[in-house]
Amino acid sequence: MAIAYAIALVIVSLINLNGVPSLGSSFDDKIYHIIAYIGLAFLWITYFKPSIKKETVYLVFSCLILFGVVLELIQHQLNSNRTYDTVDMIANCLGVIFGTLIARKLNIIKLK
Repeated sequence: MAIAYAIALVIVSLINLNGVPSLGSSFDDKIYHIIAYIGLAFLWITYFKPSIKKETVYLVFSCLILFGVVLELIQHQLNSNRTYDTVDMIANCLGVIFGTLIARKLNIIKLK
């Protein structure tokens, strides 16, 4: 599930998105980024739960941060209709942080 979600996130990040429902705020795009990356982090932490160690959590966390940064950096290169946005990159990173914290709070991971 985590792999499929990551692939879907790559596709959605690289295609033209028209008709995305409005949440009624001027920060809709950033909210979508945070939610998407909360889901991504939560799924990957859950995927590794059977063998979770502090080092594994740090590795997954780091890889997901890098994933969000790289995806934001390359989207304009692969689709001229998409643009680079530093705030989107920050929203991706915040989503990873929140997703990891939620997994921890729900006792999916326990750091010692």
